[in-house]
Amino acid sequence: MPRPDLKNVPNWYHRYINAVKENELSEALKNQTSAFNSFIHTIPEEKREYKYAEGKWTIKEILQHIIDTERVFGYRALRFARKDQTPLPGFEENDYAKNANVENRKWEDLIEEFRAVRKSTEYLFNSFNDEQLKEIGIASGNPVSVLGIGFMIPGHTIHHIAIIKERYL
Repeated sequence: MPRPDLKNVPNWYHRYINAVKENELSEALKNQTSAFNSFIHTIPEEKREYKYAEGKWTIKEILQHIIDTERVFGYRALRFARKDQTPLPGFEENDYAKNANVENRKWEDLIEEFRAVRKSTEYLFNSFNDEQLKEIGIASGNPVSVLGIGFMIPGHTIHHIAIIKERYL
């Protein structure tokens, strides 16, 4: 299956999808998982609760955001791949972050949760056939393909790694 047609995803997904270099989704997920696992272990303990500006998230909150977003997008992909045409609402990422209780979470538990969620995402997308990957549903008021969602997931993580490197470390 080729990369997703950008006409089948909202404009704000384009930067995430374009950040993914691989042409195969399973390869992209696997490679990005490996890169993320290597990167996350380089973050010094004193930086995990750091905010570079007032109102910004800590690195721990970013990690939780990546996990939450992957779950939300995996659910969307599942619904659309199963031909559920019920339009799905958006989600307010700042409300999720505010209510995630991440300050009481252990760093290693967050990393392990990411690994578990990512493994689940890999299984989910590997279970879809080409026809399911082409399915399109409505999320946040916009049409989006299952394949587009699939590529958005590692691209979203790549995006946040770049932000952490640029603004936090």
